[in-house]
Amino acid sequence: MKRLIVASMHKGAGKTSVIVGLSKALGWRVGYIKPFGDRFDHAKLRYMYDEEGMRARLQESVSRVEEGKEILFIEGGADLIFGGSVYLDVFSLARNLQAPVVVVTSGDIGTIYDDISYVRKQFTIEQCALHGVIANKVADVEDFKSAHLAEFNAKGVRVLGIIPYRAELTTLEMGYLAESLFAKVIAGENGLWRVVKQVFIGAMSADSAMRHPAFAQEHKLIITSGDRSDLVLAALESNTSGIVLTNNMMPPANIISRASERNIPLLLVSYDTYETAKRVDAIEPLLTKDATDKIALLEQLIREHVLLSEIV
Repeated sequence: MKRLIVASMHKGAGKTSVIVGLSKALGWRVGYIKPFGDRFDHAKLRYMYDEEGMRARLQESVSRVEEGKEILFIEGGADLIFGGSVYLDVFSLARNLQAPVVVVTSGDIGTIYDDISYVRKQFTIEQCALHGVIANKVADVEDFKSAHLAEFNAKGVRVLGIIPYRAELTTLEMGYLAESLFAKVIAGENGLWRVVKQVFIGAMSADSAMRHPAFAQEHKLIITSGDRSDLVLAALESNTSGIVLTNNMMPPANIISRASERNIPLLLVSYDTYETAKRVDAIEPLLTKDATDKIALLEQLIREHVLLSEIV
């Protein structure tokens, strides 16, 4: 049984996506555990377990998950120190589970430089095994290799992969959007698989909206008040993935019927249009089990851009 901790310096680096891609590309019997997720309660765990108790609970959970598997992926928290007060930070996981760590980094080249410099020093101080680094969401892979790879390797950190940025992986599915907004789906349930690539704020008349270039784009999400029947009807007749109706205002029955006919989800929320737009903008795209196209793309990217033989 192999164990591998996948960690990152920042939230949103792509740890989960990398794990999914690695799992598919390896084709092994894979186990997965995230000992301390972002929604866990530090205070409750501090009350329930001391360090020894947490170590025992961790070992018990890991042993149960990895039974019958060939490799266990252990996902770290939002950053390297998240969970430190309850002994579930990345360094504690690495020591307690005797597992090497792969750090996923992303961002501009300056951020990646900072991340690699920090992890090299910090893993030496913590006396934990840094297996290597994967640079994710890189704008120009060939430029990265020619301009920076040798310097990173010279720092004593193995770069195990350089994965290019792909816009397809940043889209949101309507079903995930509905869950994230705690929205009520009032029509178009069969279209919750639809993908959102653009967001259009409907704060204008239907005529003005239809003349706007963004309104003609495909895979768009419309955010508008539920009483804007003219705009909602226009959106239903265009290349729209879904509509969020704000201010908790139900549209007329003919709009609900038309949305159901076209399988275009109508989501009802209590927030106003401005607050809804802010909340949508803050949603981090996460991988869901039904996102088969994304999963296939991740497998392809891992096969093409990561040194699988050195990962395991």
